[in-house]
Amino acid sequence: KGVTGHKQYVGAGVETSRFGLVNLKAYDCDPVAVARGGSRVDSPAATVAGAPQTAHLQAVADTGVRTWAQHGDPVTSGSHTGTALAEAVADAGAGGTLLNHSERRLRLADIDGALEAADRAGLRTVVCANNPDQVAAVTALGPDAVAVEPPALIGTGTPVSQADPEVVREAVEAAQTVDPSVSVYCGAGISTGADIAAAGDLGADGVLLASGVAKADDPQAALVDLIDPL
Repeated sequence: KGVTGHKQYVGAGVETSRFGLVNLKAYDCDPVAVARGGSRVDSPAATVAGAPQTAHLQAVADTGVRTWAQHGDPVTSGSHTGTALAEAVADAGAGGTLLNHSERRLRLADIDGALEAADRAGLRTVVCANNPDQVAAVTALGPDAVAVEPPALIGTGTPVSQADPEVVREAVEAAQTVDPSVSVYCGAGISTGADIAAAGDLGADGVLLASGVAKADDPQAALVDLIDPL
């Protein structure tokens, strides 16, 4: 378990390969097509998951790809209009959820509550953070994984592993100091297999992907290009 006991769910499978989570955000793309591409390139070298809009969770899960929610709220069943209830997300086929993405920031107390909600529903968790200090803070809450993503690099095509490799190394060190059982991913600008390999060389266990796959004319081909170097 994590420091505060949140990390407990392994039902979606513990990844022993490099992990890549494709965040489809609100892009104008076909989530099912992206998901089918992900399910076809899943391999011993790389585990691929997709994070579609909440309304598309069931359709994406039906392709057989590992399916994650883009967000989860720190709420229980009740009067919470417009929220993403963890149990509903799980019922729709998600096995995990992103939390605190730079485009959907949460207060630390809300991250803690969202982790508790994810535990109730049996969802795995990746909590995003901007820098190593934030990585240390959210690692202490006990997620399954943390992801360092400098906001200035998101969507630029310039990978954090190239633009600021030290932030990845320091994020890995920060998480290991607090709880070495928490995996560390990196994101922002990851668009090639070389970027993923470089992230691994810096100590990251996986990556967050987005526009490089979601906006590709052929998402499956884009994923193959990403995974082949592994």
